[in-house]
Amino acid sequence: MIKEREKALAGARCIIQNWIEAKESEVLHFITDEYHVEEADIFESAAFECGAVPKISILSMDGVQSGEVIEKMKNTMYYSDVIVGATHYSFVTTEAVDFALKKGSRFLSFPMHTNDGSSIFEREFIRMSPKTAKKTGKPVAQRITDADKVLVKTKNGTNVVFSVKNRKAGIFAGSCTMKRKVASSSFEVYVPIVETVTEGRVIADGSLGYLGKINEPIELIFEAGYLVEINGGEDAVRLKKYMESFSDREIYCAAELGIGLNTKSKCEGICYIEDESTYGTFHIGFGRNIALGGKHEAKGHFDIVTYNPDIYADNDLIIENGEFII
Repeated sequence: MIKEREKALAGARCIIQNWIEAKESEVLHFITDEYHVEEADIFESAAFECGAVPKISILSMDGVQSGEVIEKMKNTMYYSDVIVGATHYSFVTTEAVDFALKKGSRFLSFPMHTNDGSSIFEREFIRMSPKTAKKTGKPVAQRITDADKVLVKTKNGTNVVFSVKNRKAGIFAGSCTMKRKVASSSFEVYVPIVETVTEGRVIADGSLGYLGKINEPIELIFEAGYLVEINGGEDAVRLKKYMESFSDREIYCAAELGIGLNTKSKCEGICYIEDESTYGTFHIGFGRNIALGGKHEAKGHFDIVTYNPDIYADNDLIIENGEFII
């Protein structure tokens, strides 16, 4: 137990020193929930060790994923230098975060969800170099920003087209050093795709985000920006039930395209933020995309991960079988 705590403390220090680059006496507001009280204690200890000032908020799980409980904190969050969103489910796409950013805070999205109950602070992927990931992703992000559309294919049968016209691609790589900017523990090139245009077929074979690893490929059919068919076995049934649980048509909207940058990540279905970061994968984000630069609102946001894509920005091949070639 002592060994596990020391490993988790080292992970928390890595976040504070290498990702946040916290300055002495900066206030770090760690917002988590009742599932992660132990990690809150670990983060608090690590922050003190690094000379920062921790502020801890522990919320009820009710209303976190929908964003309701977060919106109630809108007028207090922005008083901190850095806000770490460390609840079980991500709330990066809420309006409260957008408000805090405009007021000058830095925000690190660090959802703590794991499917085996382990601490995310102990996982190896958080030790990926933000600078290395940014260097890898920058040319791809620029090509996507300059393009009107992105085509994604895989050998399993994926063939889907996204519109990125007038949308700016960005890079998440852990780094949380700039005011008014969102950072994420997900290492990826991301783009808030045009919400009503996505067309085609995806054969998903990586993970279902919060639901864990895909054991048997699932067919996803998109029309006019929305997921209209989910075909397959038990995993498809799980996904259908999960999406239905939102009671919100807008959760079916394809709102983000992401491409993994983290060579230390493993897509094992244990930690969804690690799954979608994995080098050699791409993911589609469903639901809210406001804080990513999009225009879509929904009662949640989650991602589905697929391996080894060929990705074209307009007609230029920029990723081949999961490998960056520019």
